Amino acid sequence: MKTHNRFALSALLAGASLLSSCQQTTESNADAVPAPAGIQVSTVLTGYEIIWGMDFLPNNELIFTEKRGKLYRLPNGATTATEITGLPTNIYTTNQGGLLDVRVHPQYASNGWIYASHAASTAGTQAGRLNLIRFKLTNNQVSNLETIFQTDASNTWQGHYGSRIEFGPDNMLYLSVGEGGPRSQGGTNSPNQNAQNTQLGWGKIHRMTDSGQVPFDNPILPGNTAPTTIYAYGNRNPQGLAINPKTNQLWETEHGPQGGDEVNIIQKGANYGWPLVSYGINYDGTTISQSPTRDGIQAPVHTWTPSIGTSGLAFITNERFGSANGGLATGALAGNYLSILSISNNQITGEAKLLEGQGRIRNVKQGPDGNLYVSLESPGRILRLAPR
Repeated sequence: MKTHNRFALSALLAGASLLSSCQQTTESNADAVPAPAGIQVSTVLTGYEIIWGMDFLPNNELIFTEKRGKLYRLPNGATTATEITGLPTNIYTTNQGGLLDVRVHPQYASNGWIYASHAASTAGTQAGRLNLIRFKLTNNQVSNLETIFQTDASNTWQGHYGSRIEFGPDNMLYLSVGEGGPRSQGGTNSPNQNAQNTQLGWGKIHRMTDSGQVPFDNPILPGNTAPTTIYAYGNRNPQGLAINPKTNQLWETEHGPQGGDEVNIIQKGANYGWPLVSYGINYDGTTISQSPTRDGIQAPVHTWTPSIGTSGLAFITNERFGSANGGLATGALAGNYLSILSISNNQITGEAKLLEGQGRIRNVKQGPDGNLYVSLESPGRILRLAPR
């Protein structure tokens, strides 16, 4: 892999401050934590469009998506990525749509499955769906393509697709889906109640088998008489999913409106409140709820105000990262930094900022080598953060 711009973390943080209280750049209960020292940053690749999703094949080969509808593979040690052809022809790239996340099956070595999510049109005209597909690779071409999950086509706004994919220790596949709908508006009288409607796939965290079937032990939610793929609901625009390796719990991050970006621990059958309650306010300045909490609604474990645009999520499990080991990494699209959150007893206790001012951070993954891989925009590029 090609490397450029090699510099220490201290240079990255020059002139930048860690969060020392909840009155600084964010409103939170997080105190300052020591930034990990001795980090070496290198450029893996650059010159692409928005790199939305990325994952690793068993041979450490990097696979990644461009929002504009392209999929690539980059062999370990290579300097040039190769495009993978044969993707669906109905990928819809307008507005916030496109080819979104990509995830390699944990048993890829034996079954060969790769999963991806994408906004979709129907018969080339009707847009507003979110599809989850799986496929195999034959050389550099998609084969055995299947659509295993699909929302209805009611996302007329063509925004807030959410769309992260994760596999749990229960061997189930988890998919985050944003609220979709006509527009984003919070409040009891919002015209978009998709996230509270348990008959719709929008605004939910879904749990399914690796072939898209409904697990028998999924919850039976209010309004339903049997389990569906819906595992939790009331989510606005969830763009981060990750399993905490210490507790095996599913953690999620989602965008608030003006303020109120959230970190949640996803629980079976729980309601996370959107659009009924929020720590933020609507874009027109109107109040969403008098209180950000309500009986029967699961409160977040952490919020940001102003919004940072949290995107991508990864737990750090490399002792060589020092004080960051055991923490949670998430990108900040609006904040233009990589957030490293420290965790104690399922609470966020501190935050440090890395790569501040380097661009909109779309995703973060910990690679098989234990290093962090971060995708940024304008230009689309992937950086590697490695302990010296």
